[in-house]
Amino acid sequence: MTDTPTACIAVVDDDQALRESLAWLLDSVDLASRAFADGEAFLAADPDAFDAVLLDVRMPGLSGLQVQQRMNERGDDLPVIFMTGHGDVPMAVAALKAGALDFIEKPFNHQQLIDTVQQALRVHQQRRRERARHDALQARYAALRPKEQRILVHVAEGMTSREIAEHLGISAKTVEVYRLRAMKALGAGSLAELVRLCVALELVAALPECDPE
Repeated sequence: MTDTPTACIAVVDDDQALRESLAWLLDSVDLASRAFADGEAFLAADPDAFDAVLLDVRMPGLSGLQVQQRMNERGDDLPVIFMTGHGDVPMAVAALKAGALDFIEKPFNHQQLIDTVQQALRVHQQRRRERARHDALQARYAALRPKEQRILVHVAEGMTSREIAEHLGISAKTVEVYRLRAMKALGAGSLAELVRLCVALELVAALPECDPE
């Protein structure tokens, strides 16, 4: 027995026979699914209930590309796999540029579809882990004292302890005490790691990468 919840795939297609076929196929590899006949119904559902979405390009009402646009606008990070007819490949390429994970052509190769869905699930799990780490980092930063927060930002901006001390009107020793305490709270083991965390928190801008000689 395992406590790992079964992944759930949203299937959005106006073809009922295809929806039923995909539900059977996903069930055969122990994946749950929930079918929607149009994009509007899918968008009305809770996005947190799904781990990936199989989305038809051409549907009555909202097209697959319009559904993807709505998802992007509201910040949904579900991996999107487009299902396309032969003539829809240019549209599918546009969907990839808008952030879709992949597209598969009808009629499907069952193994290809399953492999693509499994890849989407791995992507979604990775995104969830990254979001959880970022949320935890934000919580640790929010728990710092205001002065510790300001010192971290100044350190990440490249200011020395003496410069920070003069700027804040405190001693350099006090700056060091606050900096070390804040670094420990954030889990930063080095100055370089502290800067990376501040960039991740969007407290400072990332430095542009140097062009190779």
